[in-house]
Amino acid sequence: MEATKIGAAVSHSYLSQRVATLKPSGIRRFFDIVATMKDVISLGIGEPDFTTPDRILQAGIRSLQHGETHYTSNSGRLELRQALVSQLKSLYGVEYDPVSEVVITVGVSEALYLAMTAILEPGDEVIVPTPCFVAYQAEIVLAGGVAVEVPSRMEDNFQLRPEQIEAAITSRTKAILIGYPNNPTGAVASREVLQEVARLAEKYDLVVVSDEIYDRLVYGIPHVCFASIPGMKHRTLLLGGFSKDYAMTGWRIGYAAGPAEMMSGLLRIHQYTIMSAPTMAQDAALEALQTGEEYVADMVAEYDRRRKLIVGGLNELGLPTFEPRGAFYAFPKIAVTGMDEETFAQRLLEEERVAVIPGTAFGPGGEGFVRCSYATAYEKIEEALRRLDRFMRRYG
Repeated sequence: MEATKIGAAVSHSYLSQRVATLKPSGIRRFFDIVATMKDVISLGIGEPDFTTPDRILQAGIRSLQHGETHYTSNSGRLELRQALVSQLKSLYGVEYDPVSEVVITVGVSEALYLAMTAILEPGDEVIVPTPCFVAYQAEIVLAGGVAVEVPSRMEDNFQLRPEQIEAAITSRTKAILIGYPNNPTGAVASREVLQEVARLAEKYDLVVVSDEIYDRLVYGIPHVCFASIPGMKHRTLLLGGFSKDYAMTGWRIGYAAGPAEMMSGLLRIHQYTIMSAPTMAQDAALEALQTGEEYVADMVAEYDRRRKLIVGGLNELGLPTFEPRGAFYAFPKIAVTGMDEETFAQRLLEEERVAVIPGTAFGPGGEGFVRCSYATAYEKIEEALRRLDRFMRRYG
């Protein structure tokens, strides 16, 4: 047989099956389309439109000017971990050891990657209430696990239903992954529902991974930190960050907190993958914890104003919209138009230059919905609603 020539085309892929089967992010697909168009009002990307507050910016600048361009401890600056632990205790009454139970990460996305990689064996199942953030299922798959999706419904205010969670538990179930306040629905889980999740975690000896990146962005109701539920700290990996609360998305700074044994596993992966989070971002995050409360309050008040505008406007247009009580998303139902969510989003973008995200990007339960982010200027939301009015007069 003639030897294969160097440089000859190969007939197989070098990609792993896990990667090859991942579907592209539905959010990024629309973001890339929007980037090629003019005069688009984007209600698509979940990113604060505020610039990072000046005091926090200046802390990052000072860090660079003082030559803080070297590695920190793998776990992150001790002062930052201490300040974070102090805030979590003050807000939610949950106590962590800053030395052994907290790791500073490159955003909550890295924290999610660390959590899944640290706890999952090949074939382990993770229950994921949906709709949910687009990365949840992907990170489970990349860690060798299996995502078991449990849809929630608008009729239940997008609260997860504990009986459905229990019905999905098998001998392979390792964890439950929850994210509240929720992206994309804006739902906030009640204490009663979370207590039922805690009961199931105890009954079946499960880990709970709780993504609480939007913990400070709640409107008129309290946020319940899952680890603060009695008996849950020892089986909870708490994920959070600074991107949403302090308008620091580009700084890429987050954290994971949990019992020392699990955190030692996360830290080992972090050491070999990242080394440490960016030093100047850590210094800015410390400033955020020390002086950022007034900014958080101001941003929450402005998001609340926008929330009322967009939810009221969508309902008036005949697009039934559940009242979001957290994060900065509205999740209108678009069935009245006779279109599916992909067609609706595509036509709205092409005809009226308004970008929204199809609900199916967020998993089962998102069919027939689109996500609208109100993390954009009030005046832009007003204009987007005017354009939607024209669109609905044609199709609604």
